[in-house]
Amino acid sequence: MKLVIVESPNKCETIARYLGPGYKVLASKGHVRDLSMRGKGGLGIDVDKDFEADWVISPRKKEVIEELRAALRRAEDVYLATDPDREGEAISWHLAQVLNLPIKTTKRLTFHEITEPAIKAAVAKPGIIDMNLVDSQAVRRMEDRIIGFRISSLIRKNYGLEAAGRVQSSTLRMIVDRQKTIDDFVPDEYWTIEIELEVDGKLLKAPLIRVDGKPFKCKSKEEADAILARMPKELRISSISKTKKTILPKPAFSTSTLQQEAYAKYHFSNSHTQSLAQKLFEGLTVNGEHVGLITYHRTEDTALSTRFFEKHAKPYILETYGPAFVGTLRSGKKTKEALNAHEGIRPTGTHRTPDVVAKFVTPDAAKLYRLIYCRALASVMAPKLIEHTSIILSGNGLDFSLGGSRVIFPGYSAIFGEFDEKEEETLPLMQEDQVYPLKKVIPEQKFTKPEPQYNQATIVRAMEEKGIGRPSTYATTLETLKGHKYVHEERGVLSPTELGIKLVHVLQELFPDIVSTDYTAAMERKLDSVESGEKDWLDAMNDFYEPFTQSFEHAKEEIGVGVVKGECPICHRPLIERHNRQGQPFIGCSGWPACKYIQREERPQDELVHEDCPECGKPLVYKVNKKGERFIGCSGFPACRYTRNLHPVVVKPRPKVSRPPVTEADYVKPCPRCKTGFMIVRHGKKADFLGCTNWPKCKHIEFLNDKKK
Repeated sequence: MKLVIVESPNKCETIARYLGPGYKVLASKGHVRDLSMRGKGGLGIDVDKDFEADWVISPRKKEVIEELRAALRRAEDVYLATDPDREGEAISWHLAQVLNLPIKTTKRLTFHEITEPAIKAAVAKPGIIDMNLVDSQAVRRMEDRIIGFRISSLIRKNYGLEAAGRVQSSTLRMIVDRQKTIDDFVPDEYWTIEIELEVDGKLLKAPLIRVDGKPFKCKSKEEADAILARMPKELRISSISKTKKTILPKPAFSTSTLQQEAYAKYHFSNSHTQSLAQKLFEGLTVNGEHVGLITYHRTEDTALSTRFFEKHAKPYILETYGPAFVGTLRSGKKTKEALNAHEGIRPTGTHRTPDVVAKFVTPDAAKLYRLIYCRALASVMAPKLIEHTSIILSGNGLDFSLGGSRVIFPGYSAIFGEFDEKEEETLPLMQEDQVYPLKKVIPEQKFTKPEPQYNQATIVRAMEEKGIGRPSTYATTLETLKGHKYVHEERGVLSPTELGIKLVHVLQELFPDIVSTDYTAAMERKLDSVESGEKDWLDAMNDFYEPFTQSFEHAKEEIGVGVVKGECPICHRPLIERHNRQGQPFIGCSGWPACKYIQREERPQDELVHEDCPECGKPLVYKVNKKGERFIGCSGFPACRYTRNLHPVVVKPRPKVSRPPVTEADYVKPCPRCKTGFMIVRHGKKADFLGCTNWPKCKHIEFLNDKKK
């Protein structure tokens, strides 16, 4: 028996079926080890011994490891088939360490789609664990642990703020900066002028584009009125031009563009899109077959393989649309930020069309699959050809513009159907020197607007452009910020909370590099250089640690600078302003936790009531409870706890209800509990019941049902 270890349990059944009875497929269920909480500062890293990491098995993965060890004892060979990325490579390495597998000879399977040809091809040509990828992931994990633990402990202790990660802090700063730009924005007034005319029964609107040959710009009502005063009653067509335009299809999806498009069309959150894509990649049951429907969905590249184009896309396009619709295979982006990127996201087979798949999956999964399927096929189809018509109408030095277009050849847009970007906008047949009367003039006052707040799509685009994070972190970064209450999302719009603004302000004061997008992008590039083998992982850690340590020590000094509030009466260290977990300021000893002195605020002297306490004889005073309500209490508290309301509460006596006297005729039976009383019928709020005449000494009751009545 041969053992294959994958990450997700959802892949096991499909891969096992492809490989046959000689293989057993088990799942690690994600990472099996992480840094411990031991050592100096609880880092799990010995920074004095070349950053020796203390990896420990996660408590929830001990049963998984035991299952894998048991299967390994019966296996003649083992394959590590975790996901084909930096994190997946690290999981394979950790599995090899835990299961005592030789790093240099253990077989490593990589495949970018869960289909029978891809799985069998990977088994036929296995590789080994790429230690450059493992080192890159380890550097990322250790740097994030050092940054997270040290900065978080510092700001939590002094400012009452929660954890602040490297990628999250940079992303949060972008959201905060955008909000500040919006808040500080001063709008400028401007005017637009449109005319409306009727041509062959069709109403057309044409904006004013030039005044006396110069581009139209209007910033006030006075300027607009001056132009309206010279508006002619009719306009003549001064020029008609037609141009043909070739529109190339967009490339296949990368992780970020898929998240952006899914949000734009369906308002799917990034985490929801990733969850759906994960299920489509791992496999769903279609027509009785459990199969992976798309290629690996964490990628920064958009190129598609030659095999997919020749074996799947091209035959399908030829059969469905004809040879004129077949395009070319274009290369995707290949930059340093896209090192080891996988193929663009595409369907694993063109025969599983969106209409077929929609019958077997959830509505949201069907929508996402349709986006991926159509975008991938369109990217290798012929361009779209349109003819654009531009008409200029002139009169009294004013030029107005009309525009229209018609599709000459649909090209790639044929596959989209209802997803096509725009319908064609054709103009009526018009000729030069024709004159048309003005039907209506529409002046409109407008004001410039700031850039909009970020949403799920635009923040991912900004993160990708600035090199912050990686495809696998886009969705989790936003969820982390929302979980810490640093960012609020309403109707898809992301806005910083007061807590988030405060965190960015604190980090900008203490650690300006950490919230810098340039710093985070540079760190990602450094990880890429470790991944490619250009840089040694230990050099990368040293390059990070020494400057960070200096910055951290400087920040600790800065916290006490300018906020000294005196001397601690216990240890004589400086008293400084600190913040509790709720972010409220207080004065405490700078030697915490060795010295836990806190300066208590002096309470104002209580106002006398000029009356003595009836219980102990000490003066009564006015006090305020937690609700802010005043009351009268003894000045001898807590020895004397006498209190009374400021205004006496008048308790109205309950009206007495007269009941008829009980006679022997009312007796139903002797009371079975006290033996001396008798059970009589009593009337409760919801039901009648039998009660003892010796109540309240005897509280025996029996509820009456219809038969008893």
